[in-house]
Amino acid sequence: MQVRVSRWGESLGVHIPEDAASRVGLTEGSMVEISVEDGRLLLTPAAARYRLAELLEGVTPEAMRDAFGCDTPHGREII
Repeated sequence: MQVRVSRWGESLGVHIPEDAASRVGLTEGSMVEISVEDGRLLLTPAAARYRLAELLEGVTPEAMRDAFGCDTPHGREII
């Protein structure tokens, strides 16, 4: 498939047809890695990047007790 390179401000860009984008899981706002290999320009979907705050959302002492069943002390934990 061929697409035309267009000027976007001070950069160049191409429109990625919806069919091609959906086949590799790209949606609006997706990040891609750009590389050049053997004279070819390659676009690869970027690996997901998470922030620690996002990963810890909803993690509370109560949630941890519920998840691990640690609500009642046992053995040497009893004071």
